[in-house]
Amino acid sequence: MRGIRHALIMAAGRGQRMMPLTEHVPKPMAPFGATTLIAQGIEKLKSHLESVHITVGYKKAMLAQHVIEHGASSVFNTEGHSNSWWIYNTLLRTLDEPVCVLTCDNIIELDFDRLDSDYQSLGNPPCMLVPVRPVAGLEGDYIFHEAQVVTEVNRHRPADIYCSGIQVLNPRRVNELTRDEGDFYSVWSQLIDQRMLRVSSVYPKTWISVDTVDQLNLLNGQPATEARP
Repeated sequence: MRGIRHALIMAAGRGQRMMPLTEHVPKPMAPFGATTLIAQGIEKLKSHLESVHITVGYKKAMLAQHVIEHGASSVFNTEGHSNSWWIYNTLLRTLDEPVCVLTCDNIIELDFDRLDSDYQSLGNPPCMLVPVRPVAGLEGDYIFHEAQVVTEVNRHRPADIYCSGIQVLNPRRVNELTRDEGDFYSVWSQLIDQRMLRVSSVYPKTWISVDTVDQLNLLNGQPATEARP
């Protein structure tokens, strides 16, 4: 097996909860240390994987230039489409190997060798979710499973793990088994019906969600902004 060679960072969103910062730059370009959220993500991934692909939408020209300058392999414009649209409608749809899918607003440390071994041990499924333990005050999609076969993903009924925003999927196999009927909830639902969705036993070593300016400031060692009514 070739293992996981590709990653895709979903970075097309508007970042409403990071206004007013995102009035001027897209959320992935929010400052993080001496770089940006997405640039540090690309750098980490490129040290482990061959290719890093990016989806863009809001302020797409600015973001596309930024990620290409920082080593992205390709950029896909998904403006106006769902977060799973790229699986069915870009050149990646024919790729018959695993792609590690991440979001631009997470700071992670992940053991890709262990993740790849776990993916292979599960029979190279069309999609495998990477879980985290629930974080107090942070909403998430809870994962229910039987021996790593996912039986339900539910935002309202608590479980001991929920989605991290990271998954490993094979675009060609997902195309063969599902239809483009919405976002990733639709993809997962169709795979659950076929008992083809798996959950990894590998957790990120570090997983930090950056959803607000205050959270970004704390990461950068700056004080939180004043609360607004």
